[in-house]
Amino acid sequence: MAVRASSPPTQRLKQQQVTRYRRPSFPEIREAALAQLPADTGLDGELVVWERDRLAFERLQQRLARRGAAAAQAAQEWPAHFVAFDLVHRGDDLTGWPYARRRAAWEALFAERGLAAPFTLCPSTTDPALAREWLSWTAAGVEGLCFKRLEESYRGGVRSWRKYKVRVTTEAVIGAVTGSLATPRTLLLGRYDPAGRLQYVGRSTTLSRAAGRAVADQLAPPHGAHPWTGWTFFGFPVGSTC
Repeated sequence: MAVRASSPPTQRLKQQQVTRYRRPSFPEIREAALAQLPADTGLDGELVVWERDRLAFERLQQRLARRGAAAAQAAQEWPAHFVAFDLVHRGDDLTGWPYARRRAAWEALFAERGLAAPFTLCPSTTDPALAREWLSWTAAGVEGLCFKRLEESYRGGVRSWRKYKVRVTTEAVIGAVTGSLATPRTLLLGRYDPAGRLQYVGRSTTLSRAAGRAVADQLAPPHGAHPWTGWTFFGFPVGSTC
């Protein structure tokens, strides 16, 4: 949530919204909210970091632990954007409004105030053809689509919408792991480029203990120098393989 309050917020806003707005890890979002949003406004959305033409979730994770001067430096290196998809407060509580009405009010506010980066208006459509086109954006880090009923009110703390995730089967080399080779937490995956260099392409979700044990039996230390030696992944200790 991003909240711009002109006076002490209501108890409901205190409980549901103000915590993320005050998060010290993202000073540029706080500054933008104070500069661009009208007083007594609450938005629901997500923080994202864009790097080299794709969404970089690992950079977002790294920034979560930064504070003070470190957070300010990270804001320069990996600036965040706030992708807002709902307007839940504007002078009054709008959570009882149907989504279609809240969306129209949010689009009107975005245009009226001329909001700019780091605020981004999350795209929305009722056109199935356009939604299918969006599903092809996986190379940019888009995982899928969220579906909301146009007549539904906003229900804080309840996931009443549906999420459709794109799943693609492919092959990759396990180049390294977070944790240790004996008890891997996640798998860091790579592919060889035309020059024969192993390039990092992504990582797995956190492995269950059973999956970690099964994978550990297939892992081995590298023979000779590893191409990722000295790299840092998400602030976790890395064990190399392949």
